[in-house]
Amino acid sequence: MKTEFAATGMTCNHCVMSVTRALVDVDHVTGVAVDLPTGTVTVESDAPLNTEDAIAAIKTAGYEAVTK
Repeated sequence: MKTEFAATGMTCNHCVMSVTRALVDVDHVTGVAVDLPTGTVTVESDAPLNTEDAIAAIKTAGYEAVTK
């Protein structure tokens, strides 16, 4: 399953790594892809993703996010 988020505040590869590291700890996440120019974060999961947990992880990394 794929879920997309629109994230704001990311400006560099360090930001991408911070978001990726935060999301891999969310239950059922199997992969994360971040498109820095568009601010799109795509999360792959092996079960329905708790989007609130994913958004909280992105916020903990220091960025804002909403489900696309």
